[in-house]
Amino acid sequence: CLHLFKSCCQYVCQRITHTDMFALTALPPGVDKAEWLASNTVAFFKHINLFSSALSEICTPSTCPSACGPGNTVYVWTDDHGRKLKCSAPLYFDYAMSYIQELLTDEDVFPTKAGSVFPTGFVFLVQKVFLLFFRTLAHIYGSHYRETLALGLHPHLNTLFTHLTLFCRQHALLEPEDTEPLQDLITALGRQG
Repeated sequence: CLHLFKSCCQYVCQRITHTDMFALTALPPGVDKAEWLASNTVAFFKHINLFSSALSEICTPSTCPSACGPGNTVYVWTDDHGRKLKCSAPLYFDYAMSYIQELLTDEDVFPTKAGSVFPTGFVFLVQKVFLLFFRTLAHIYGSHYRETLALGLHPHLNTLFTHLTLFCRQHALLEPEDTEPLQDLITALGRQG
């Protein structure tokens, strides 16, 4: 998989924008951190959901019988009862996006009314959401990068992934072991920023 990225380096370096991503991810002065995390979570959800939907005819239960990332990384879904479920990539990501959408529409978790308070443990929930976002993009890079090249979607994927990883780093949303399978890619994309 990393061989693919290295052999496609000219594509990995392509983005749709050369905006200062560090400035884009930083907490603006005077903005509440929870509000910043919430609004960015909603934006990333929309972009990642849209991107994965564009690949729905390529990422199917038959082409992706398990949700995997680069290397030997396999993601299993943990249900509400703590049971680990091995499932196809589309089913895993459907579970993930449904879970995230449920959180985003829950006023007790992501309040939208002025003066509302974010719950205790909000940052922990955001970390879980960003882990699911990362896994979705890791699967796309690990299993469908050639298709994104063929469709001309690679600059969008690279931009989205760069934005996500910088946002996570700036706000301590992912652990190093979470991002390790794509660390070479993160480093390569970071050099282009």
